Amino acid sequence: MSRKLVVTGASGFVGRALALRLLGEGEQVLGLCRSEGEVGVPVATVPSFDDAQALRQPLNEAEVVVHCAARVHVMQDTAEDPLSIFRQVNRDMTLTLARQAAESGARRFVFLSSIKVNGESTSGRSPFQPDENVRPEDPYGISKLEAEQGLRELASETGMEVVIIRPPLVYGPGVKGNFASMIRLVEKGLPLPLGATHNQRSLMALDNLVDLIITCIDHPAAANQVFLAGDGEDLSTTELLRAVAGAMGKPARLVPVPAGLLMAGATLLGKKAVAQRVLGSLQVDISKARTLLGWAPPLSVEEGLKRCLTDH
Repeated sequence: MSRKLVVTGASGFVGRALALRLLGEGEQVLGLCRSEGEVGVPVATVPSFDDAQALRQPLNEAEVVVHCAARVHVMQDTAEDPLSIFRQVNRDMTLTLARQAAESGARRFVFLSSIKVNGESTSGRSPFQPDENVRPEDPYGISKLEAEQGLRELASETGMEVVIIRPPLVYGPGVKGNFASMIRLVEKGLPLPLGATHNQRSLMALDNLVDLIITCIDHPAAANQVFLAGDGEDLSTTELLRAVAGAMGKPARLVPVPAGLLMAGATLLGKKAVAQRVLGSLQVDISKARTLLGWAPPLSVEEGLKRCLTDH
């Protein structure tokens, strides 16, 4: 009989892809969600992940819990106290879930964190490392870091193994947010002033992230470790736009405007944070996952973009 694996956020972008892949590999998968949604695997709904009583039954006999559910980063957060809400969902609910998992006998808890724990930019420095000092700069990153810290304490207290994965921007079929907006702009064939942007950014194809998570479910060396995730191919924004256009079979209409000029204009318009994400660098070093786990991204960026755009 197959073991029981629980995936939270199984109706979401990453959780659904993971749950379906595990089911396809013959695993007994239970999706754990706070609301009903089309998943394709058996699902248990709970009113909140901070309700330990409600979590007891779905977590019963689970060997591994993979926690993908989260309050995600948003560019224009209208909450009166964003940090408080992020802490409630991403820290407090995570720790309630993990403690109940430990009490239910789970062997391992895999936590999908974020590269925002490390910081926002690697411009002028080397790529982020998994075990360096971290400097989150926004409420989302802070809440994820505090969840990580609480999970480490829980692992020491209970003996349940914890694995932390910090991905950068993840793209794939059904992607939303800024990546989807970029796809739409390229699709329309609009001229974009990004033909001379020489930054370097790490991205991660959804299938690559799912593959790394599955590796971390069982690999003995993953226990109580932090891994940075990525495709292993860093691109400038200019290169990314050309790659997206190429995957669509469309020309990339890029105007070579100096990045400094774009940043100055965006700052004047109150869009500095957006410009930093487009023009700045954010690189991750995935060598720890390569050496410790023997893992390598199965998809190239080119292959990942083709899969992303197939269902667009």
